[in-house]
Amino acid sequence: MRIGLVGNARYAGLEPALADIARLAAERGWTLCADPDLAVLTAGSVAQLDPDAVDLLVTFGGDGTLLRGARLLEGRSVPILGVNFGRVGFLTSVARGGVRKALLAFAAGEHRLSRRSALRATLRTRDGSPRAENLALNDVVLHKGGVARVVRFQVLIDGERMGPVSGDGLVVASPTGSTAYSLSAGGPVVAPTLGAMIVTPICAHSLSMRPLVVCADAVIHIEPVDPRPDELLVSFDGQQTAVLGPHDILDVRTAKEEVVLVRFGESGFFRTLRDKLQWGDLSDRER
Repeated sequence: MRIGLVGNARYAGLEPALADIARLAAERGWTLCADPDLAVLTAGSVAQLDPDAVDLLVTFGGDGTLLRGARLLEGRSVPILGVNFGRVGFLTSVARGGVRKALLAFAAGEHRLSRRSALRATLRTRDGSPRAENLALNDVVLHKGGVARVVRFQVLIDGERMGPVSGDGLVVASPTGSTAYSLSAGGPVVAPTLGAMIVTPICAHSLSMRPLVVCADAVIHIEPVDPRPDELLVSFDGQQTAVLGPHDILDVRTAKEEVVLVRFGESGFFRTLRDKLQWGDLSDRER
């Protein structure tokens, strides 16, 4: 088995965890490779990560690290095993102490795969020239820059006007991303297996502007309404950013590629909601 390693080197306890995995890999005859962020911790003992040459990608950190790992795969259908070294770790599969057991279970086929739809965002000029294109597992966010003022943009869904929208910005989320920024902005929780996209205004300057759930095959078209050139930014999973200029257009749609997450046991989406987001009442919780 060929295993890729992606991690956030700032987390305490990561170095001994990597050493333990290296020992396990040597015992089992597995091959390891790592992204540059882990090079300092592996002391060059493993090869550089090659997304085309891995059977499993293991991420060490929180959800942000898992999202970075998904981006490194660039749409490849390689399973991702998220090991939580962060706080909530909503997308991760196991706690930091369970990585050895998880790897052995995966190798034995004692796991299941959760296939998640992602978003494909294309930023282009009005004449159709592409400026940027990115894959996002959670969300594509349009937001203002450093000045605290309301921004305006036009939104069309499959060619039909939804907007204009005035406010702090807009979140276009996948079902997986419905529990991230979109939820904080007042959007609905959507089961990750549902074919949909969620459009959530951020601090809309109108009481009538509410989040929408649209079909997965819709195309969401966004363009500025007389903005200043430096006012609008586009963020992809909160990790990469591009500027939306006054004559640019942003199109968001469901990607053809899927992101594959490794899961163990009977724990499902709603159990994760209860355990990690404290969903529901308090009657069945330990004091």
